[in-house]
Amino acid sequence: MELIVLWDIDHTLIENAGVSKEIYADAFTALSQREPTAPAHTEGRTDRLIMRDMFLRDGLLVPEWSDIETALARAGRERLDELRLRGTALPGVHEVLKAASVMRGWVSSVLTGNIAANARVKLSAFGLDSLLDLSVGAYGADAELRPELVAVARERIQRLRGVAADVPAVLVGDTPRDVEAALATGAGIIAVASGIHSPGELAAAGAPEILPDLSDTKRVLSVLESFAGHGRRPRTSSDRPRTR
Repeated sequence: MELIVLWDIDHTLIENAGVSKEIYADAFTALSQREPTAPAHTEGRTDRLIMRDMFLRDGLLVPEWSDIETALARAGRERLDELRLRGTALPGVHEVLKAASVMRGWVSSVLTGNIAANARVKLSAFGLDSLLDLSVGAYGADAELRPELVAVARERIQRLRGVAADVPAVLVGDTPRDVEAALATGAGIIAVASGIHSPGELAAAGAPEILPDLSDTKRVLSVLESFAGHGRRPRTSSDRPRTR
């Protein structure tokens, strides 16, 4: 059974312990020669939106994206050791990514608001990068809005891995924006309440599957296999979000 699994990174696979917001602040300072007036607003948004909004909020002209991406990548590299020291892979993540990586017919990659360079920094900090097919993921430089990243990942997977266009895709993430991106694009969604959003908030966004975290490998694989076997069933008014 073929399946595309697209994992969010921050608060789904790893806890960055505030290092992400420090990366944005560092990049902002490098480009503007001043500290931002407030931390970056993240919560499932892409790097393009996060950085643009930081400059606009502070009344500054938004630099060229190529300059922003270079500054973000530099800041990410410089924060790698700090991330290793303060952050962690979340419970069960190594095990579930390893299991997904060896499932026949599956492509397991990422769909993240981070630029590709910083996605690799965050994953490599905890030995997760080798468990994912990062070359076919979708990243924060690819689009402004998260739903647009689903098409980016699908196109790369079709082109580089020869996967058919009708193979089901499932997003795994911790924010309402992950849920909305899946529902808007016909993808499946497993919402995990491992970030700041409660099961109730994820259910309100429309998530039909909600897990507390990824620690139960067998349960996560079972839910993923249900999408591989049947695709995404349209949700009806009688469906109720299920928490596990």
